[in-house]
Amino acid sequence: MKFQNKLYRLTALAVLFIAAGLPSCNVDPILDPNNPSITGITQNATIGELQNLVVGIEAGMRNNLNNQYDGISVIGREYYRYSTSDPRFTSELLGKGSAVLDNNTFYTTNPFNARYRVVKNTNILIEALQNTKATISDPQRKAAIAYAKTMQAHELLMVLNMQYENGIRVDVADPDNLGPFLSKDESLNAIQNLLNEANIDLKGNTVDLPFSTTLFSKNASEFSKFNRALAARVAVYRRDWNLANTALAESFLDLNGPLTDGAYYLFSTGGGDLLNPLFFPRNSPPAEARVVHPTFITDAEPGDTRLSKAPKRTSTASQDGLNSDYDFYVYPTNVASMPVIRNEELILIYAEVQAQLNNPTNAVDAINRIRNAASLPDYTGPTDLNSLITEILKQRRYSLFGEGHRWVDMRRYNRLNQLPIDRPGDDVWQQFPRPMTEL
Repeated sequence: MKFQNKLYRLTALAVLFIAAGLPSCNVDPILDPNNPSITGITQNATIGELQNLVVGIEAGMRNNLNNQYDGISVIGREYYRYSTSDPRFTSELLGKGSAVLDNNTFYTTNPFNARYRVVKNTNILIEALQNTKATISDPQRKAAIAYAKTMQAHELLMVLNMQYENGIRVDVADPDNLGPFLSKDESLNAIQNLLNEANIDLKGNTVDLPFSTTLFSKNASEFSKFNRALAARVAVYRRDWNLANTALAESFLDLNGPLTDGAYYLFSTGGGDLLNPLFFPRNSPPAEARVVHPTFITDAEPGDTRLSKAPKRTSTASQDGLNSDYDFYVYPTNVASMPVIRNEELILIYAEVQAQLNNPTNAVDAINRIRNAASLPDYTGPTDLNSLITEILKQRRYSLFGEGHRWVDMRRYNRLNQLPIDRPGDDVWQQFPRPMTEL
């Protein structure tokens, strides 16, 4: 291979010398087709190359979701991840004995790297869109850049949800000159600003993006609704209830619409594609399984149909002093889609916002929309703020089970001490450590 590369360079050099002797011949630079450069894309990308970048972004968003969701869900006491080949799932993640979280292992570094890899691709897409000579209108260019910023904001929030008080880097466009780590609040503000900045070029923009997306509509104005849904989630994390309320009004929230409407990660059995990384067949051997934390069953109200996500096993699954009679079965096939954000979450965000804005009637109406969909009767409890938040967190626990919210929700309401301790000496962690490579 080294010889072939050398021969290629010599041949190319000879061609350039010959061309130099011809008075009226212009020769474009010869690019290596086996090693395409970033510059080749960022300086003169075709529509096809832009599409390839988008495919890479949306494919990359699915990478390492298993490690990210396992870490968040195990610490949040939603399910246990059994693995005889890696006891860290039941030791370090649960704080067994003297075990602590490791800053240089798969559950910390892999999700962190995967999310920032997508952020890198969004920055490449932005630069390519700024310099492309492809035939796209200015409104299309602005909408496409706004798409990239929206994806970037989502991935940064995924990192921050794990890092929390450690904060994150937001300015990473130049890998040789990375921006500083921001505080948690600064990070949230920067993510919110990124979404708001993107929405300026999406809202009311009637053009289609110059590429296709599997996440949501390619129409800029419609894509704005996805952007606003994410903005509502971030605003709630920031406790900016008025902004959350405004963002919800501009999102795809529909109090009477299907709870499943929204944006999803897609999977398939196609060549080179990914399967759903959180799927395990029912009654998988405890050597490799995800099983539901017992309190998900014991804390449920009778008749709650959301318990279908946790069917009973034929036999108890046990490992490392932990036991469960129920499988984690949110995704019933290996190609089941996973939500990025959907209407059920938005209705619960709406309930939370209305409770915080002292509109208990609206909050209860939204709560009942979720309860009734799960075959539960209307809420009849107290309507003071604390009681409503307790009820909303419970509905979020069952509606958004295993989707990466429980630990984050309990943390943002300072209720981590309410999560169950399974063994004497276990811990509930507040955040993952900053990866060793970032220290």
